[in-house]
Amino acid sequence: MIAWFRRPAAALLAVALGAATVLPWPVTTSAESNGGTRIMPLGDSITDGFALPGGYRVALWRSLADAGHLVDFVGSGYNGPAELVDHDHEGHPGRRIDEIDAGVAGWIGSASPRTVLLHIGTNDMVQNRDPANAPARLSALIDRITAAAPEAELFVATIIPLADPVLEARAAAYNAAIPGVVRSRAAAGRRVHLVDMHAAVTVADLADGVHPGRAGYDRMAAAWHAALSSVPGSAGGPAALRPARAGGAVRRLCPPPVPA
Repeated sequence: MIAWFRRPAAALLAVALGAATVLPWPVTTSAESNGGTRIMPLGDSITDGFALPGGYRVALWRSLADAGHLVDFVGSGYNGPAELVDHDHEGHPGRRIDEIDAGVAGWIGSASPRTVLLHIGTNDMVQNRDPANAPARLSALIDRITAAAPEAELFVATIIPLADPVLEARAAAYNAAIPGVVRSRAAAGRRVHLVDMHAAVTVADLADGVHPGRAGYDRMAAAWHAALSSVPGSAGGPAALRPARAGGAVRRLCPPPVPA
């Protein structure tokens, strides 16, 4: 596990998702495809895998494969270690909700995902980009995704914790609005599902106060896996997913919140 350490706000801004000049866009190369169910990991540097190449995608791929599911990660980005069989993703370091919104229709049109895993909004909090209206921007992004891929299952996550109390207060207000945003879209017949990622990851799981270390990314993977298991077909096949396994033992799919 990468140890969490606290940095002052200025240092956080230098290394966090908001530092677009420090964190490059993902490398684009020829896509990998195995003919499996097309899943698009969509978001910022947490999806890209800052602090740990591949991020949650490494453990998620492994757990889905262990459960007997053939999946094809899709997206214009490409990175991760050799153990990650499929390196494609749509994680864009430094990007805010509005910036993902600006490109998502094209990315979805190119990749035709069956399922989208969305974790976005951390940069809006770190950059203090009108956080009060971040839920409205998320609503617009969800509408754009569901319009571009009306038959796809869209899993919308609350954002993971932030170590800095000021940033975490912004995140808490944003996260509190997300269930209502998702409910309203689901009530309108859209295939939108809520994933409580904030409850799955703790501040102790962060590598730099913003991005997870290995343990945090593994917890994110387990939460995504549990969410996929609740929607048959979202990871291929009509049956619900079996529990993810690690080291031969059944692993808890969504870690509970740490008691106060």
